[in-house]
Amino acid sequence: MADRHSAHHARATGQPSPLDTARECFTLLVTGPQPLSLDGRSYPGLPNRRIPLDELRDRMLRRRCPRSTRDEVWAHLVRQSREQGATWTLACAGMALPALSGVSRWLAARFPGDLFDLHAEVLSGFLGALTTIDVDRPRILVRLRWAAYRAGFAALSEALDAPMPVASAFRSAAPKPPWGHPDLVLARAVRQSVLTRTEADLIGATRLDETLITDWADRHRMSHEAAYKARQRAERRLVAFLREQGAATDPDDPVASCLVNGLAPQSPPSRPTRQSLCVSTVGQGGPAGAGEESAVTVSKSGADSGLLGCGESTPALASRVSPEVPRCA
Repeated sequence: MADRHSAHHARATGQPSPLDTARECFTLLVTGPQPLSLDGRSYPGLPNRRIPLDELRDRMLRRRCPRSTRDEVWAHLVRQSREQGATWTLACAGMALPALSGVSRWLAARFPGDLFDLHAEVLSGFLGALTTIDVDRPRILVRLRWAAYRAGFAALSEALDAPMPVASAFRSAAPKPPWGHPDLVLARAVRQSVLTRTEADLIGATRLDETLITDWADRHRMSHEAAYKARQRAERRLVAFLREQGAATDPDDPVASCLVNGLAPQSPPSRPTRQSLCVSTVGQGGPAGAGEESAVTVSKSGADSGLLGCGESTPALASRVSPEVPRCA
C-alpha cells in the first residue's frame, strides 16, 4: 500500500518520494560483488558468515529471530552511522524501510497534502533519532519507528489544522479530528507540571510499551509496591488534568460534548486499550476525554502489537487479568 502511495505521488509530481530514494540507495549498497554486509558470527542466531544487509533485514523480520539479536544488530548499525556517516546512515534507513513504510501508509491515508512532505517528515524523524537514541536500552528499532511516527504525525496535525479553502457560498466545514497521540498527551502533562518526567516515563513504558512494571522498578532501584503506588498517583492526576481540560470545551460542539461525556463514571472497567489515551485535542490544543479509572485511560491493549502495528487501532481483546497486577491473596 505504501508503494502505491509512492507510485501515485511519483506519477503526479514526476519525482520519487524520499522513501523511494532511500530504497534505491539501499539497493545500490547491497548489490554488486562487494555488498555492504555484517559479520553474522558476532550475533547469536545468524549464519557464521558475512551477511548482506538486505538478507540480514529479511532474517531479522522473521518471528524466530531473537529480540536480543535484533537489538545487538541495531546497536551496531546506529554506532556505525554515528562513526562512519553517510553510507551507514543510508544502510540504517534501508534496514528500517518496512517499519517506515508502515508508518507512512497509516499517515498517508489521512494526510490531505502532498505525500512528498509527509514522507520527508517521517524519514527526517527517523534520521534525527539515529543521533540521539540510547542504544543500551532494548527495542531500538521500535523506538526509532516511534520517532518517525511522531514527526509524521506532527506534519499530519499541522496539515489538518490548516484553514480549509471553501467556495464563496456558505456551507458546513468538517470538524477538527477529536484525537491526539498518547505521547503528546504525556508531554503536555509534563509541560504543565501535572506529571514529572519520571512519572511520564513510568506510564509510557508500562502502559504504552511492553515493559513490565516490575522490570521498570528494578531498573530504577525502586520496590515493586512503590512503583505501583507511584503510577496510580500519577494516573489519578493525569485523569483529573484531562477532566479539567475537557471542562473548557465548547458546549455547542456535539463531538466535544460526546468526548467530555466519556469522562463520566462508567461500568466496571474492562481491559483497557491504547485508544483510551488517544484523547481529544479540542479548545487550545488541550486533550479531552479519558476513562474513570486511571488504569483504563492509559493502558495498552496487549503485548501482541507487532513492529508495524504500533500506533494503529486494534480490536478490543477479551477481558483478562493483566500480568502486571499482583494477584490477591
